[in-house]
Amino acid sequence: MLGQRRFGPFFWTQFTGAANDNLFKFALTVLLTYRLQLDWLPPAMVGLVIGALFILPFVLFSATSGQLADKYEKAALMRRVKDLELLIMALAAWGLLAPQLPLLLACIFLMGLHSTLFGPVKFAYLPQHLSPQELTGGNGMVEMGTFVAILLGNLAGGLLIDGPQGPLAVAGACLGVAALGRWSAQRVPPSPAPEPGLRIRWNPLTETWRNLQQARSDKVVFRSLLGISWMWFYGAVFLSQFPAFAKTVLGGDAGVASLLLVVFSVGVGLGALLCERLSRHQVEIGLVPLGAVGMSAFGIDLYLATRGLSPGPLQDLAGFLARPGSGRVLADLALLAAAAGLYSVPMYALIQLRSPPSHRARIIAANNILNALFMIASSLLGGALLAAGASLPEVFLATALLNALVAGAVFVWVPDYLLRLAVLGAARGLQRLQVDGAEQLPATGPALLRAPALGPLGPLLLQALGPRPVRCLVDARWLARPLLGRLLRQAGALGGTVVEGRLQLDDALQARAARLLAEGELLAVFGADEAADTLQRAHQGALTSMRLLRETRTTDRATGLRLGAVLRLRLEIRTSSDPRVGLAD
Repeated sequence: MLGQRRFGPFFWTQFTGAANDNLFKFALTVLLTYRLQLDWLPPAMVGLVIGALFILPFVLFSATSGQLADKYEKAALMRRVKDLELLIMALAAWGLLAPQLPLLLACIFLMGLHSTLFGPVKFAYLPQHLSPQELTGGNGMVEMGTFVAILLGNLAGGLLIDGPQGPLAVAGACLGVAALGRWSAQRVPPSPAPEPGLRIRWNPLTETWRNLQQARSDKVVFRSLLGISWMWFYGAVFLSQFPAFAKTVLGGDAGVASLLLVVFSVGVGLGALLCERLSRHQVEIGLVPLGAVGMSAFGIDLYLATRGLSPGPLQDLAGFLARPGSGRVLADLALLAAAAGLYSVPMYALIQLRSPPSHRARIIAANNILNALFMIASSLLGGALLAAGASLPEVFLATALLNALVAGAVFVWVPDYLLRLAVLGAARGLQRLQVDGAEQLPATGPALLRAPALGPLGPLLLQALGPRPVRCLVDARWLARPLLGRLLRQAGALGGTVVEGRLQLDDALQARAARLLAEGELLAVFGADEAADTLQRAHQGALTSMRLLRETRTTDRATGLRLGAVLRLRLEIRTSSDPRVGLAD
């Protein structure tokens, strides 16, 4: 997609913006940590203060930026934001060369405003130019690109500010990167405004509340917003403390701090790209629990890895890498970051897929507000723990343990994540499922799917067709099985009586199935065409009728499937006039 105009210029526009944010932020952080010693700003607090200034605009202006992204054409809006970035970087260059610390801190705030304006445009742009099957891959590439930009920006900021003409080099680099972003934005294709008649409401409090209420109207979307915000809470604790962690815990210089950011950024990018491979080109929230477990496990091990380290005199990069235990620290950071990428990308894609186009940018803006509030809370928590005498490794440990508690509570509150993980395991491990034509599955609206008899695992395997839940009519005896029954009930399966191999559609079951179709659900019926015919005839209104045809016959009598074998199915859209609709498979 990078070679296509619909994605490439947009990708590089957001890439340069993220790089410039972090080049400037990290250069200023290193400057205040290693060179300018200020009595009112100790080194351990520098990252927290700069981070708080950067995210404050997200709280103040996200509601307005979401409205602007829904009201105006997005390519033109991107260009205006890039013009603003050029102006801010000119002010920052003056602040670096003067030097003027208040002006530099003001520019941190203004770069936060730049990112606040760009965020809703960025995530609302993708669904207008990518298909649902491309959303996970597109988001994975954007996430990977963002963190590679963070990596390069931080690396460049650390190296340039540490040179003999550090402030001058940073000023020139920031202006150059801003100019490249403006050039790339000029090539972004038009994106029509979804609601050009929208009246802008300038009160951030009332509009923020309205955006959050809109997001809450879809439970799946709102819970995903909270999940993403928690990831930013978690990540902000680590990212804001890398310079101080490198200096006071690892005994390393600015080059070691840059290395930590390199490892972290590469890890997030690899985790984001791994989502595309594991999800098979669809939105797959079953990856979220895997990411959450990795975030806690490797965060805890990072604390354990630093217990035997003593700072001593500051060492350069080669000296740090030669120290015993440095490899374990770097591995923990890389794996922790990869887990964060695995955790966040499916939720971003799900929000884009499920949000109404007319409100998509404002829902993204609501997400940015929540992200900012969560990051501010993480800064306050980190500052409070440090003020109470905790070490940085202990702050990391507390955050990892808190993540385990939050993730456990979320997965109990929303068991769909664990269900999708079980589905992912069934479709990739117990049975290697391949479905031709799965992209034809309608994203919304009532649909009836006639499936061949696939045994008790069949209803779980069908959940892997796409991100949309599949409600199934099954043998009631399956629901009584200990583990399988719990998973099927969580998937919303309906149990009926089977007599001589045929599902009996009594009045109560038919009423429940008809109600699901009336509510716009996707309903699957296994090997029971008479029941499917009855439901199709009874449904009022439009109904998408589909059939799954089995291409392989490697089954056994007990389960209907042979574990580990490839099960290949073909999805076909049928109409009510198609003579094959009522035929058995």
